[in-house]
Amino acid sequence: MSAGHDVRFLDVFKGQPKAVWITAFAAVIAFMGIGLVDPILLSIAEALRAGPEQVTLLFSSYLGVQVVAMLITGAFSARFGAKRTVVTGLVLIVVATLACALAGSIGQLVALRAVWGLGNAFFIATALSVIVGAASGGQAAAIMLYEAALGIGLSTGPLLGALLGHISWRGPFAGTAVLMAIALVLSAGFLPKDGDRAQRAKVRLLDPIRALGHGGLLRTALGSAFYTAAFFTVLAWAPFVLEFGAIAVGLVFFGWGVCVALAGVFLAPRLAARFGEVVGTILAVLAFAVLLGVMAIGSKPVVVVAVVLSGLASGLLNTLFTGTAMSISGAPRPVASAGYNFCRWLGGAVAATVVGHIATWFGSDHAPFAVGAVLCLVAAGLLALELRTKKADAHDVPADAAVVGEEL
Repeated sequence: MSAGHDVRFLDVFKGQPKAVWITAFAAVIAFMGIGLVDPILLSIAEALRAGPEQVTLLFSSYLGVQVVAMLITGAFSARFGAKRTVVTGLVLIVVATLACALAGSIGQLVALRAVWGLGNAFFIATALSVIVGAASGGQAAAIMLYEAALGIGLSTGPLLGALLGHISWRGPFAGTAVLMAIALVLSAGFLPKDGDRAQRAKVRLLDPIRALGHGGLLRTALGSAFYTAAFFTVLAWAPFVLEFGAIAVGLVFFGWGVCVALAGVFLAPRLAARFGEVVGTILAVLAFAVLLGVMAIGSKPVVVVAVVLSGLASGLLNTLFTGTAMSISGAPRPVASAGYNFCRWLGGAVAATVVGHIATWFGSDHAPFAVGAVLCLVAAGLLALELRTKKADAHDVPADAAVVGEEL
């Protein structure tokens, strides 16, 4: 996370411009959408007469479209400006979430989640570059703010889903639509106007893929893809293993999300300062593998504890992987972010698609956790390879790492 492992959390909040706070608020709501459906998966399955393989498509359609769209966000932002890109994403999310609340079949819901994923793609990648470009305190402070938003969103999403889902499975979608509409109004009304297009860096459509030609960024992105696959194995499959009601599942994942937020904001900078980002990431992903192994053989109470504690490892990994990806290559940050997020969320989309089938293939509801543990070991191997090949500290920001969207 570059110069600034010693950035203090409270100092991050001092003197930040309005654009940062508005974008961070919208990011919280956007990330709420990831875990929002967790507590209501069983309710949706029952109400719409869908099996686990169909219900987990709510994650894979959302993430699959988001993955592909990530490749065009950099070019779209460069052509139309960061504010227009953020607003476009938020409009799509508001429309999709409102329509989800009115869906009449699992097929409609899956399709609408895909539109939601498209909106998220426009918003998420641009939001990170906006915060990095506008935040005072440098890249370390910006990533800390971004990961704080991610952690708060991940922790409150399941809780909101549980509370509103206890009334109806449609409630969480309607609630998210309202919150996202507020974020849309704030972004459209108060974010500074986009600057002249001539002043923005030119980004071509395939630049995010070309950026992955950098060996360090590619290894980091692939390692993150394997980790994110394990991450979504926990998120998408644990409710089916636990078989709890909406409130109970929401509370479990609220505890998990709190751990994500605390570890990402408070523990990750300390771990990176002590061991370096790459070694710190290896330690965290190995810890995640151990917890997944515990989930694979444990009883329901043990799985609950392991799921909550896995939030600590996930919080560390989200921050450390993001910090490394934004620093390791000379590509402009929005381009590096798009390429990295393409791989990262691809791992999640694949995992959410096949997790139910893995349980069927192996004849065990706990088998997906074992597969997730193996994926974490693969991620650790890729990072170890990066540790051997890199010549410079991965958390030093290259001087030519330009920022697109600094007009915000």
